[in-house]
Amino acid sequence: MITDGVLFDLDGTLWDSCRVVAESWGETLRQLCGAQRGPSAADVKGIMGMTGEQIARTLFSRYGERAGEISMRCMEEEIAYIARHSGDVYPGVREMLAALSECFPLFLVSNCQQGYIPCFLGCTGFAPFFRDTACEGTTGLGKAENIALLCRQYGLKRPVYVGDTVSDERSARQAGCAFVHAAYGFGTAEAPDAVIRRPMELVGLLKRGETAYV
Repeated sequence: MITDGVLFDLDGTLWDSCRVVAESWGETLRQLCGAQRGPSAADVKGIMGMTGEQIARTLFSRYGERAGEISMRCMEEEIAYIARHSGDVYPGVREMLAALSECFPLFLVSNCQQGYIPCFLGCTGFAPFFRDTACEGTTGLGKAENIALLCRQYGLKRPVYVGDTVSDERSARQAGCAFVHAAYGFGTAEAPDAVIRRPMELVGLLKRGETAYV
């Protein structure tokens, strides 16, 4: 087999939580600030994959000096909300992960806050498929650094990162990974090594060895 480990982005690659995140943030903003309207699902989609600091600047700058505090509260409150309501897992993701986990060690790397990945795993029951996870909220590192960290820890020599945005692609390149673009997700890519338009395509792709390491 051409790869010895597969690392996944979360939002836009494995599930779509934009709707429930927008609902949660709207409730938090009403409670904290008396806001009549919170970010829409489209607004949330636009910031998926950003760091906490970038999210505060992009969506909460209207609150001035409180932007960082309010952004943090929104992200803290969303964990419990998502645990109750769940995001929407893309069709075929469970089957893809089950098939790939029989052949490769799988990892999850996101720019999310602490607690979000355990929430995702609890909602979906996907924990048995993954060898390990890393996120900015836990390590304090960016996505490229977290990808590289897991590759070092597990001795991966031919890693593949699967994500849906240009920032995912750039992080993969920085970490020395091949990049597979999940074109069914939120964003675009510049020059991916491969493209999948539905999750199960990844199984055949990796088993055939159709990556940059052929």
